[in-house]
Amino acid sequence: MARTAAFDRHARRYDAWFARHPAAYASELAAVRALWPPVREALEVGVGTGRFAEPLGIRYGLDPSPAMRALARRRGIQVIEGVAEALPFPDRRFEAVLMVTTLCFVDDPSRALREAYRVLQPGGFLVIGFIDRESPLGQRYLERQHASPFYQAARFYSAGEVAKLMKAAGFAHLIWRQTLFSDPETLHRPDPVQPGYGSGGFVVVRGQRPLDPEVLQGVSLDASPEGWQSG
Repeated sequence: MARTAAFDRHARRYDAWFARHPAAYASELAAVRALWPPVREALEVGVGTGRFAEPLGIRYGLDPSPAMRALARRRGIQVIEGVAEALPFPDRRFEAVLMVTTLCFVDDPSRALREAYRVLQPGGFLVIGFIDRESPLGQRYLERQHASPFYQAARFYSAGEVAKLMKAAGFAHLIWRQTLFSDPETLHRPDPVQPGYGSGGFVVVRGQRPLDPEVLQGVSLDASPEGWQSG
């Protein structure tokens, strides 16, 4: 069952966090942008109030919380009800799928990632943003977890665990970015976005659904897995 009760009761409080902490929000958005591909048909799973979908130009969102969906619709997102483990979309529907602080709330992360793989076109991208449990910030989240109405029921993952889940679901060419090296509650200017993981509390990883074997015929194996990505 989706863990929506706190988000239904406190949707406006959740959304207001981004306005109260603009430097932290800008840091997270910049890290996601660093790995977000230039696509037209994209879905955000766990779209929340649309704080990431709107600036990234993502047209479609899915969320189990009615209150969160209502706020996302005000930002112009076409949102439907649903959960990550059972996406109500046909196979190969999207060029990219985004999940930001969603994985920690799903009941079955393996199934959720398999569903993301299913609805992606061959060569499509899955981008996941999450709080790295093993980072200094992740440890503070764990310490404060029971005091938060939103994160009480969350299960935080390490970067290694997320990598293992993505690879098991079939994703390849994992590329990492990290930010929030400071406490977001006291941040006055955006933190930098750096490659890798291990120091930053907010980590973004991009994986790719491989092309079908028949498509690979004639494709150069020397092509960079980042392709359009520079730096």
